[in-house]
Amino acid sequence: MAERHFDRYVIRSGASAEGSRYTAWLAVSPQDGRGFPVYYAICENRSFREQAKAEQAAVDALAAVLALEEDGTPVFPEDYTGFADSP
Repeated sequence: MAERHFDRYVIRSGASAEGSRYTAWLAVSPQDGRGFPVYYAICENRSFREQAKAEQAAVDALAAVLALEEDGTPVFPEDYTGFADSP
């Protein structure tokens, strides 16, 4: 799990098991401790067979975040897909 700090939020990356597969996610939490984390699935149309690959996808997504909107929603580059696959 990796994390980045922004002005009012902390973003953490991770992966969770869903049956026999894993989903990559980012969790955005207010730094002041008021409120609950909001989870964002990464590559929602893809699941991973290996936890390490899901975790790496989450770390890569965390690194790609440009900024956060006022409500904490991550902002990604316009052409960002979340996939590291070669075309």
